[in-house]
Amino acid sequence: MNTFETTQIASPSLSEVHRSVRIPQKLGFFRKLLSFAGPAYLVSVGYMDPGNWATDLEGGARFGYQLIWVLLMSNLMAVLLQTLSARMGIVAGRDLAQACRENYPKPIAYTLWFLCEIAIAACDLAEVLGTAIGLNLLFGIPLLYGVVLTAVDTILFLIIQSYGIRKMEALILALVSTIGICFALEMVLAEPMWSEVMTGFVPKLTSESLYVAIGILGATVMPHNLYLHSALVQTRAVDVTVEGKRQACKFNLFDTAIALNAAFFVNAAILVLSASVFFKNGVVVTEIKQAHELLTPLLGTTLASTLFAVALLAAGQSSTLTGTLAGQIVMEGFLHIRIRPWLRRLITRMIAIVPAVIVIGAKGEHGSYDLLILSQVILSLQLPFAIIPLIQFTSDRAKMGVFTSKAWVKILAWVSAAIIVGLNARLVADTLFGWIDEAGESAIWLWVTVVPLVGAVFLLLVYISLPKSWRMRRKELMKEIPVHDLTPTTYRRIGVAIDHSEADGRVLAHASTLAQQHRAEVFLFHVVEGVSVQLFGKDAADLEARSDVGFIHAMARQLSETGLKVNPVLGYGRPARELVRLSELHAVDILVMGGHRHQGLRDLVFGTSINKVRHRLKVPVLVV
Repeated sequence: MNTFETTQIASPSLSEVHRSVRIPQKLGFFRKLLSFAGPAYLVSVGYMDPGNWATDLEGGARFGYQLIWVLLMSNLMAVLLQTLSARMGIVAGRDLAQACRENYPKPIAYTLWFLCEIAIAACDLAEVLGTAIGLNLLFGIPLLYGVVLTAVDTILFLIIQSYGIRKMEALILALVSTIGICFALEMVLAEPMWSEVMTGFVPKLTSESLYVAIGILGATVMPHNLYLHSALVQTRAVDVTVEGKRQACKFNLFDTAIALNAAFFVNAAILVLSASVFFKNGVVVTEIKQAHELLTPLLGTTLASTLFAVALLAAGQSSTLTGTLAGQIVMEGFLHIRIRPWLRRLITRMIAIVPAVIVIGAKGEHGSYDLLILSQVILSLQLPFAIIPLIQFTSDRAKMGVFTSKAWVKILAWVSAAIIVGLNARLVADTLFGWIDEAGESAIWLWVTVVPLVGAVFLLLVYISLPKSWRMRRKELMKEIPVHDLTPTTYRRIGVAIDHSEADGRVLAHASTLAQQHRAEVFLFHVVEGVSVQLFGKDAADLEARSDVGFIHAMARQLSETGLKVNPVLGYGRPARELVRLSELHAVDILVMGGHRHQGLRDLVFGTSINKVRHRLKVPVLVV
């Protein structure tokens, strides 16, 4: 197989594991739930990757428990949106990338693909830094070397992938369990004041906490996970009936709720740990390594720091696996190009490693923490371009049928989208005007570069937000009606292909009618085949060749009796090539030929020759 290969539109997501997990019908509720369990756990990894750690640690250290409500809101949004993503994959059999490619004009689809690739690169940047920091904390490997070492996890991914999707799901579940156990023990060691923790569920947001809140939102509701989930659910061999799809949707809802609530526990535990240890002691955390070093003296045990480092390494390694799958799905779905997993992984990882090396080399290890926060804000800014198409597709009755989102689901989904878009708009506006104020006289360059770019992105967001019916109506209104030359065509020389079959009568009848209407001259073509013909061409004199000579002259006489001028012409060899040659030699204006159902060797003569003749000839071909 080549490194690159083109896929067809109908190619399923993750074709190597598509419908590879059988769902036994005669099982109890819990055993069937286990059969469906897995996709949401792979997705949940993205909700507790190292990027989440950075935003949760900063949120807890700077603002105490104030932002727990952002985590809860983000988690509820995530459950809703991931459920919609899974439902689309099960019901429509399409992942989100495929749906975007098939429902938007190519320029829009390619732009959405580009934005999604930026989000995946940002996510991979967080995984690179998290893994490198984990290696540094556990084994003392310098951060810069750790970043470079993360390139070799491509080999790990290939080894795991070769064992099948269920083995990968089991490994991810083990890593997620490791993270959960580590933070459960951290909560025991930190001994937070739970009455104070509960105050964090009351919504409160300031201009200072907005940036971190949006980072938390971007780290929790991750855009590439929406593409990933819609493909992963198709690994189950679900019954394609309405009842089978309804059952799959129900069990995937359970799977999503359980997995994402586990992720919420991990994120909340990180924020609570940071608030109860660092905020309480007036410590401002500026990097993950600093948090690791301070846990031991503040909690009085080295176990806290060790658990922290182990969980971080597990988070980095688990999220890198799902990031590769998401990248594969996005590239195949948007571009219809499949790239080998190891090459896809290497390209994505290089995109992440380069900025990490540059920032760490220029700003030291402190810069890695700022880079983690920035990566999560980038993810949040890309969110609307995944959420809005998802809501529209799952609200489309033509695609979803009886599984179309109900009114209350649509309302919740659009409210979630509005919150995300509103927070992002405020962040972009505040940041942009801050840059303009700081630039002074040089602000003109921002006005001619960044401002138009922001405006273009806003227009793209408006466009994909329009209902499909509006977009199609606008397209139809803008489309000019072409003016064609409708002068009647006159045929003077008509070619007719016959092959000594039952279809000849219908072919001759149509050709005769056409020739009489146009008073045209008829050229009757018949191609002689056989072994001797392949060897000697028109010099062949076997019984079949002599019989064909008599056949075509008999057909010519029959057609001449209707008053037409008929010229019998024999060809020798391959039918498609000879029909094209004879048509061009006698300069016919149209060729009439018969089409057949599968009839053995006769189908080889005309049934499979039609397309070859039609594509090679420059004149019309009438297939009877």
